[in-house]
Amino acid sequence: MSPQSTSVAVLIGTIVIVSLMRPDCTAIRENNEGFKLCVTSMRGVKDLSHQNITSVPSSLSNETQYLDISYNAIQTLEGTEFSGLSQLCFLKAAHCGLREISATVFTHTPALKILNISNNDLPFIPDISLKQLKILDLANNLYTSYELPACFQNFTKLDFLSLGSPAALSVSYGDFDALMNVSVQHLALGAGTHWQKYESGSLAKIKSLKKLSLFASFCGTFGMFENLLVDLNVTQAKMLRFISLFPDSCNVSDNPFKNLRTMPFIQNLTLENTWINSTFMVVFMKNVWLSPLHELSFVNITYNEDTPDGFHLPTINHTINLSSVIFNGVNHYQYRYPTINMSFEAFSRLTYLKFSGTGMNILPCRVMTALPSLEILDLSDNLLTESGFWWTPCSHSSVFPKLRKLSLSRNRFSSLSFISQKTHQMNTLESLDLSFNSIHLDGECYWPAQLTELSLGNNNLGNSVFAYLSSDFEKIDLSKTGITSIMQKDLTRFSKLTHLTLSSNSIQVIPVDLSVPALLSLHIDQNAITSISREVLAGLPRLQKLKAGGNPFVCSCDSYWFITAFNNSLIVDWPLDYTCNTPLSFAGLPLSEYKPSKLSCEMWLQAAVALPVLIVISAAVGLAFHKCDGAWYTKMLWVWIRMKRRGKKRSNILNNASFSYHAFISYSNQDSDWVDTHLVPTLEGAGFSLCVHERDFVPGEWIIDNIINCVESSYKTLFVLSKHFVQSEWCNYELFFAQHRAISVHRDSLVFILLEPIPTNSLPKKYLRLRSLLRQQTYLEWPKDDRKQQTFWASLKSTLHIADKSVVLKDIAVAISDTVPLVADQM
Repeated sequence: MSPQSTSVAVLIGTIVIVSLMRPDCTAIRENNEGFKLCVTSMRGVKDLSHQNITSVPSSLSNETQYLDISYNAIQTLEGTEFSGLSQLCFLKAAHCGLREISATVFTHTPALKILNISNNDLPFIPDISLKQLKILDLANNLYTSYELPACFQNFTKLDFLSLGSPAALSVSYGDFDALMNVSVQHLALGAGTHWQKYESGSLAKIKSLKKLSLFASFCGTFGMFENLLVDLNVTQAKMLRFISLFPDSCNVSDNPFKNLRTMPFIQNLTLENTWINSTFMVVFMKNVWLSPLHELSFVNITYNEDTPDGFHLPTINHTINLSSVIFNGVNHYQYRYPTINMSFEAFSRLTYLKFSGTGMNILPCRVMTALPSLEILDLSDNLLTESGFWWTPCSHSSVFPKLRKLSLSRNRFSSLSFISQKTHQMNTLESLDLSFNSIHLDGECYWPAQLTELSLGNNNLGNSVFAYLSSDFEKIDLSKTGITSIMQKDLTRFSKLTHLTLSSNSIQVIPVDLSVPALLSLHIDQNAITSISREVLAGLPRLQKLKAGGNPFVCSCDSYWFITAFNNSLIVDWPLDYTCNTPLSFAGLPLSEYKPSKLSCEMWLQAAVALPVLIVISAAVGLAFHKCDGAWYTKMLWVWIRMKRRGKKRSNILNNASFSYHAFISYSNQDSDWVDTHLVPTLEGAGFSLCVHERDFVPGEWIIDNIINCVESSYKTLFVLSKHFVQSEWCNYELFFAQHRAISVHRDSLVFILLEPIPTNSLPKKYLRLRSLLRQQTYLEWPKDDRKQQTFWASLKSTLHIADKSVVLKDIAVAISDTVPLVADQM
């Protein structure tokens, strides 16, 4: 029979043995839902599983929201075990060997919504009170009956209930009376054993039931199974999931699913972990054709062809209702291709088809052309390559006329350029999934304009991958593709891009100039990003969803804006996946609990606070500067430094020369009469050489230079103090320079002559040094009495006599200073 014929032998795949694993039907979505429903901070998560504890620790924080004590040796839960855990919302105590649970043990946990006490040794279903409970897992215990205690009537918010015990082999009529007024939506029932009895009407009492997951075997007791279907029709259940319904090698000779034809509410049917013969398959599919089923799934089945022609279904005269068919995991019992002969025309309403985990390596031709309504095709987890999908014997003139989404994930595709060209044959294709393949960037890619979504996740592509993508793409998934950096130039072409996924790469920095105006969703979780700045997200004005958890965030001001100002409702994984990585003092701290002060991180606020403080300090310093004559001292310091630098050369030359004068006389011009008539004649008459400014200052030189030169050329400096002296600006300069010389060169070079009493408190503030000197140093006071004047002159002369041996003629010193430059020039 040719591949192009209407009735075809469909090659499902090469011989692949898919291990038949019995799923734990009670291991439902609890963990994911538990975190989403219960946990607001990782501080509230406590995992004590595999700790060899024998009781619940009493030291648990009252902030605990999620507690896992599974795989320990806890045989009883008593009344005070959870005292103080008022926020506990999720409790898992599986595989603990539990034998007894006190009726009051959950008195102190009013917020408990999820309870998993499966896989224990409970001899009966516990009588507990939990008004907020939504999910309860009691599967795989040792109770012998499914009869529920009266307390279950109070579980008004219960949504999912899992019951199962290998010792419970029958279901009695009154077992589920407690659920008659409870809005349980999903019931998982059974432990994989063969039921001995099911009393009709038992499940019909659960009026709110929408989904049943039945884990029980009915081989040889199909009448019991038919009664169960009748009860499910009463409940108006829409979804049925049968696990291990027929054990291996079960000979299904009857028609156990004939009641499907008369169940108007059934929409979804799943057969999981079961043995299916081709003989049963024919009978089963006939019932499906005549039922209102919309979705049919086969999960982890073992298929056995017990007929020579394989699965052969005669032509159907009417259109079936099925819109979705799933084969997810097929274990082929025979070591050959299974053969399926059927008409594709019967599937005119089929919009979703999945062949995953079947070992398929060649896609049948008719799948491409004979399914006119097919919109979604999932061929993930197979052995397909480019040559197997676009099989040469097939005609590709009309390929998938309405196909919108195609998943080729987890196959063996490699050439991105070849695939891009072949997708032009699919005129309606909008989404393509090539994740988990061995894709190479082997040449230019030419994508069809209608293709707007591409997933290349988990292929080693690198930073250059953006150059091989179409500017028409709206959704791009490049998670775990080896990208180490992104640049604005990489994304400039994608003006239509609305969704970008870059999870699980090695990106360290998001460029501040990033601009993708149309972007609605950005996933950058599991990278090496340390902070997200305001400037980055400013280029994403339409962003509605951000996922950035699992990055090594630095808890510093770099993260301040992201924590405090960004709208956290847009972050899908906030706050659980956000923790501080550095500095070490904050390592492990939830980012939501890092609260830096606004002042420490906002520069404008720091400036606003610092500016007034700086102004006040500057004003205070300026006022003190003014009050203490700081301007004058500053001016003198500048003059002193300037003159020191200018006179450095000369001072070095005269370093060993003697003084030219015994004393330089500093006085006010208003005291010149006393100086000219008494002081100068008396001392010069006694042989002393004096420097007087009116006589000895060098004409044409700056006054300051003359003062400095005279002070440095004199052994002593005589200050004639009077009220006029302290009012003279020039006397003030002379005192200033003489003070500095006294400190640095000759500490006893100052001699004070007091013409008239001057109270030290009356001196100006700039004479602070003079005040101190008058208090600490002896000074000569000019007496009015003639006899005392003789003593005055004697004391003054004795002060100057010690310099006689050091004083040389002024002209000799000048001659030396004139001669040294000449000698230096000759050398």
